[in-house]
Amino acid sequence: MADLRHALGELGEKLAARYLENKGYRILESRFTNSRGYRLGEIDIVASSEGKIVFVEVKTRKTSLDKPVFPEEAITREKLRRLERISASYLREKRLLEKSYGFDAVLVCYDAAAKTAKIRHIQDMFL
Repeated sequence: MADLRHALGELGEKLAARYLENKGYRILESRFTNSRGYRLGEIDIVASSEGKIVFVEVKTRKTSLDKPVFPEEAITREKLRRLERISASYLREKRLLEKSYGFDAVLVCYDAAAKTAKIRHIQDMFL
């Protein structure tokens, strides 16, 4: 079960990266962890858009005909706090403290039977 969840998450991150690239974002890194490893967490995607660094949280869920799916429910306050901490670490490590930055979410609902995905992009999720 964990392997399937992991594979679905990887698929969602690939779809999200492709979606962002099609929207003009440049992908800088995927699955960034600070130099201390997973202690602070992980950033799914680090991108740049219009001179701004964008830290992207990706949430992927399988859709089902009988039950609506809301990937954004998995973005908790604790997850957002962790994202802020690891993002600060990224900016320090890459010496980008002077750059403007923001936080986006990409929500992927994947229909395995149809092999299609619906993607929603929430920009500047802390505003």
